[in-house]
Amino acid sequence: MQANSKRGRTIWGGRILFLLPVFLFFFFFYLYPFVFTIFTSFTSWRGIGSMKFNGLHNYVKLLSDPTFRKALGNNIIWALCQGFIQVPLACLVAMILVRKPKGWKFLRTVYYLPNVISTVALAMVWVAIYNVTGPLNFILEKLFGMESKNWLGNPDTALFSVIFQTVIYIGYFMIVLLASAMNISRSLYEAAEIDGANTLQQEIHITLPMLRGSLITTMTLAMAYGMRHFESTFLMTGGGPAYSTTTMGIDLYLKMDALRYSEASTAGVFLILLGTVVITLLRKLFGKSDPMSDMAQ
Repeated sequence: MQANSKRGRTIWGGRILFLLPVFLFFFFFYLYPFVFTIFTSFTSWRGIGSMKFNGLHNYVKLLSDPTFRKALGNNIIWALCQGFIQVPLACLVAMILVRKPKGWKFLRTVYYLPNVISTVALAMVWVAIYNVTGPLNFILEKLFGMESKNWLGNPDTALFSVIFQTVIYIGYFMIVLLASAMNISRSLYEAAEIDGANTLQQEIHITLPMLRGSLITTMTLAMAYGMRHFESTFLMTGGGPAYSTTTMGIDLYLKMDALRYSEASTAGVFLILLGTVVITLLRKLFGKSDPMSDMAQ
């Protein structure tokens, strides 16, 4: 009995020893910053000096700020575009490539290639493309006789322009969905062919239902990326013109740059809450079941 008790303590001691590094990383790099952000959102603090508790003042001020409300709306647009445009495009391409048409391996590489290129490099390329004297205006003028536009300098077109250059990069989600589609049993398609189902019917009634779990996952990831979007828009427009492309991430960064740390923390809390709500609603709307996992059990 005593030996068993000693052995049990040794096992638990080993478990704690192995978990300790992970716990320390989680505490110092996630839990502590998270709690600190929430705490500073209820204070008046410029990053230096003492903090002064001011209750909900920062939250009231932020919600009454038209720039923040614009950023909040843009974040929602970003999330919806990435979840309901980028992911369906990736799914469509994955469903085509899984049939292994001629050159499918080459196309798979081409579609994924932008994901290994620096965001800075891609943003600079698109700045050149959208330039008044850039190739986009040249092509539109020659083909359709359209006048040259300042795509990134016009509030009416800037947001569409920066969103477009992101949602067309479907490689990451395409690879995830392609890997899942390749695991679907071919016997299902063979049985459907025997029953007289054409390719479109097979994709609608077999591929899409079997990809449900992966689609939910990719949509969740895409919308989460949309909620925290920052890099390419900041590089291309800086949130302008007239704050038409600003996001909550850019607004948070500008507040920190102006040493308004407590207001930046408040914006961060809103960003966390909004992301949590969006992801929770998405999971509730589409459910959690995965037919492929159910079949494997």
